[in-house]
Amino acid sequence: MSEEGIVKKFCYMNRKAPYGTIYALESLEVVLIAAAFDQDISLVFADDGVYQLTKNQDTNGIGMKNFSKTYSALGDYDIKKIYVEKESLDERGLTADDLQALVYEDEDDDWAEKNSLFVVDRAELSSIIDSQDIVLSF
Repeated sequence: MSEEGIVKKFCYMNRKAPYGTIYALESLEVVLIAAAFDQDISLVFADDGVYQLTKNQDTNGIGMKNFSKTYSALGDYDIKKIYVEKESLDERGLTADDLQALVYEDEDDDWAEKNSLFVVDRAELSSIIDSQDIVLSF
């Protein structure tokens, strides 16, 4: 994964809807495992992947376990860079208000809760992705 002493920047791209395939849940599990190994992680949600972060998901009608609340634990794993593509939200009639509030506690600022979710446009997202060492798409 990384050479000794060198931290690689990992970007996990989430482009699939949260249910109907295993991609969203598998991505979340891989991210949590990588975070346990102190990797520099960025999460990106684009296309139908933006639905993974919507509030008030109800999976009763489809018979699948709702794992959406697990995203609120990302801050506990020191994952502070979560990007949502603005154009993907717009194309689906969503806004940032439709998304879960994701925060982390900043130990350098007396454990103040800080936002870890950022809505960015395609140009900014492209720059973020270009700065990564490894990009995995789900």
